[in-house]
Amino acid sequence: MKVLLHICCAPDATTAYKRLSQEHEVVGYFFNPNIQPLQEYEKRKEAVEKLSKAWSFEVIYPSYDPKEWFKVVKGLEDLPEGGMRCKACIAYRLRRTALKTKELGFDAFTTSLTTSPHKDVNFINNIGDKIAKSVGVKYLTSIFRKKDGFLESVRYSRELKLYRQNYCGCIFSLRGEEKDEFVLQRHLKRA
Repeated sequence: MKVLLHICCAPDATTAYKRLSQEHEVVGYFFNPNIQPLQEYEKRKEAVEKLSKAWSFEVIYPSYDPKEWFKVVKGLEDLPEGGMRCKACIAYRLRRTALKTKELGFDAFTTSLTTSPHKDVNFINNIGDKIAKSVGVKYLTSIFRKKDGFLESVRYSRELKLYRQNYCGCIFSLRGEEKDEFVLQRHLKRA
């Protein structure tokens, strides 16, 4: 089966790719317009490129355009981490992955998001399945963090010296001065 793996970050992709590739042909899909600032996006993209090169697998990198993502989460900016903003973000990225799966004629899609112990895997799998049905593709339910999957990802990341981020990705998950600086820069660009 040919599977499109939505990759949220290189560390989480390690376990997901290793497990999926035992039974399937896997192509990565690094669609993350939620990641800010641009420098952070570039660091994460470079880590995915490093992983895909080390393990010899293809990754598709659509253009980085967070404008549409900001529309998706408009009005949800001040909600707590893990709440409706995060659910809207995940649903948006999975829908785009499902559409790409259909466009490419792949058999199924899934996401590396379920490697993280910080994500709601029940929500991810339920929304992935609903989106798949609405688009007309198959979603592979996964909980990659099971059977020490997260610990595996940490080990692989150390072995490969992959960049490990310290926040989810969006500007709203940043705290303190970094967030203030990003918001200021964004405001100045509009002026």
